Amino acid sequence: MLNVRGSIRLWITAGILGGAMLMLHSVSHGQAIVPRQPLSELAYSFAGWKGVERPFSQHVIEAAGVSEYTNRFYVDQTNATILLYIGYYASQKTGDTIHSPKNCLPGAGWDPIRSGHTRIFIPGTGNIVVNEYVIQRDQDQDLVFYWYQGRGRVIASEYLSKFWMVADAISRNRTDGALVRLITPIGDGQESARARLENFVRIAFPHLHELIPN
Repeated sequence: MLNVRGSIRLWITAGILGGAMLMLHSVSHGQAIVPRQPLSELAYSFAGWKGVERPFSQHVIEAAGVSEYTNRFYVDQTNATILLYIGYYASQKTGDTIHSPKNCLPGAGWDPIRSGHTRIFIPGTGNIVVNEYVIQRDQDQDLVFYWYQGRGRVIASEYLSKFWMVADAISRNRTDGALVRLITPIGDGQESARARLENFVRIAFPHLHELIPN
């Protein structure tokens, strides 16, 4: 019975999203130009973390459909590492929409182990809720945080992100937005990995508003 109910919910959700996307494409394609700084302006060094860019191949960039992205490998004084990816979409009306990491990471050989949410307090902003995702490839495990950000919102739910994209397309003539994803190894335990990502989010989040416009 639970499987049947789950299937019904899945089909209902898919139908709602499909109708929303049809409505989205019916909206005028001319969108508001929103001032923003390029993602390259994000600091490569802050609070003891040093970053280096790791560009994707052209094939990966085209598959993602991003307008702009940054993919950086950050290391601190203890040699702890965090991979930060931000994919920005100036418009999601042309078929290029944000891809969920839950679809992309398994394609890269990473198997999902556990998924949930975590709440992070950002000084000056308040609490944000992000997805927390444990993945494994061979004997390696990583902890992933990700969320959808743009047009003044930070959203964990993919479905809620789609809803607001359609609503804002209609009411504000905007569909711009970004996916923010952080990955760190769990070699020192999940609690340490979670604390590391939470601290990094607190450091980096205040710098994102100029890059991902409200």
